[in-house]
Amino acid sequence: MKKEILTLAFARAVFVEFLSTLIFVFIGLGSALKWPSALPSILQISLAFGLAIGTLVQAFGHISGAHINPAVTIAFFVGNQISFLRTLFYVIAQLVGAIAGAGILYGVTPVNTRGNLAINALNNNTTPGQALVVEIILTFQLAACIFASTDNRRTGNVGSPALSIGLSVAVGHLVGVFWVGPILGACLASLLYFYILVPYCMNMSDRVAIVKGTYESEEEWEEQREERKKSMELTPP
Repeated sequence: MKKEILTLAFARAVFVEFLSTLIFVFIGLGSALKWPSALPSILQISLAFGLAIGTLVQAFGHISGAHINPAVTIAFFVGNQISFLRTLFYVIAQLVGAIAGAGILYGVTPVNTRGNLAINALNNNTTPGQALVVEIILTFQLAACIFASTDNRRTGNVGSPALSIGLSVAVGHLVGVFWVGPILGACLASLLYFYILVPYCMNMSDRVAIVKGTYESEEEWEEQREERKKSMELTPP
């Protein structure tokens, strides 16, 4: 496990998850505050969340994958796409980033506008059970969109993953977002996508190596072999 976490690339990825979640929460919550001049509409809030996530995916996706959501990170782990330690560090970074983003927004927002920082709550006589089902379905579609649009096994023109994910987030926020439902929905999408619809043909040792953070693909192994070969050629006898 040390092989993965003791690298600069891993540290950059964790930091990017912290920073991108901070920015996302700051923008998203800021768009939902009750400004005296004009109350935002659900459409405006949804577009703010969607455009923010699309921009962040475009900016940081190549560094960390731009999960920006514990439910997405946990789903990638369930799908055997990332290691346990990466999952743990990402979720911690996302939670700290969200707190920091909300804290900054709290500090720069007037008291008469701040309120409860647009915290989620049940509305229109919706029961917890109904909300849970809605959240499972909404996050299922988001996670499925993320998995499919970022799958490097796809060929041909697949469009813009950042735009697809941003629109998917906007759709989800037109209805609502919570905690348990998103994690369940994302994990269900992960199980369906990575194990049934588009499974990876891998043996158990490779799957365990991914969880440990020690897995090397054939391409990575070949690259390292070539590097070692060049190093030996350059070393004087």
